[in-house]
Amino acid sequence: MANFIWASKRPLDDLATLYESNITLNKSASSYFEHAYVVLLGLDKEKKLIAVKPVTKDELALGYIPEDQQHNITLKSSYSRICNKMFMKEIGELIKLSFANNVSYKFKCHWDKAQKSLIIDLNDREV
Repeated sequence: MANFIWASKRPLDDLATLYESNITLNKSASSYFEHAYVVLLGLDKEKKLIAVKPVTKDELALGYIPEDQQHNITLKSSYSRICNKMFMKEIGELIKLSFANNVSYKFKCHWDKAQKSLIIDLNDREV
């Protein structure tokens, strides 16, 4: 008798794919942004971490987030996307990635309750 382990449609890991102009989050990682109106993008150059922090419409209405720090997030049923070509160029230079010829790179990420942010670990690349 075979011992089948049935496959799930839901990805087990939160993954971020970095492209030349955007960060695309898989369905699992996107779940943290269901109520986000915009996001904040942060970069820890020493630890090589990206933080993506959701901001709700109510939080935005408080007026304490400068407009130039607000990044649009596009939510779809199976992924979400944050576009910022300048930020991606900075990431590429920091960890020596070439986005030529539409190459992309996948990294593991996790939700940080203390930071209320999704942390993309640039040290933990999927192969």
